Amino acid sequence: MARTTQALTVDGPVGDLETLFLAPEGECTGVAVICHPNPLQGGANTNKVVQTAAKALSQRGYACYCPNLRGVGASHGTHDHGAGEVEDVLAVIGRAQADHPGLPLALAGFSFGGFVAARVRERIEADKLLLIGVAVGKYVLPTPAVPAGTLVIHGEEDEVIPLADVLSWARPQSLPVTVFPGVGHFFHGKLVELAAFIRQRF
Repeated sequence: MARTTQALTVDGPVGDLETLFLAPEGECTGVAVICHPNPLQGGANTNKVVQTAAKALSQRGYACYCPNLRGVGASHGTHDHGAGEVEDVLAVIGRAQADHPGLPLALAGFSFGGFVAARVRERIEADKLLLIGVAVGKYVLPTPAVPAGTLVIHGEEDEVIPLADVLSWARPQSLPVTVFPGVGHFFHGKLVELAAFIRQRF
């Protein structure tokens, strides 16, 4: 854990939400909430892709909040397959905006977390949206359309969420998808490149 990472507890709709806060480097220019992958497969806010994204965004001046959603780690409640998790993220956004009023909001998520972030974006305005390995077509609830300008990153050889499924979701939206060649779901061996790309493009 980086020296600038702090453990926070956020008041959520069903109790405490264990959250990691990563301070921005230099002037704070925005707040970002980054959502973790499916906890039923071990996903948590310490996931390497989540932490890679948070560090890259902190280097761009974002104050980053990485919650453990309901039922994960010390967070209260039970996993709700993407429904209640939206309410959790809204509570974390409320805390982030109270801590840093008047700044732009970025939403981000990896895998299940990308699915949750997209559903949160249906509920509120956000200035930017980053979806990495977004889990489309995996849950009963649909993955919504997202705004133009959303940064979608996917591995060519993703073994969890096939690239073809993401392209089928993106195509009707005319939404570009950035493909990392030869890369699987967890971006093994390519986290440095992923961080660099996020810093350049987000």
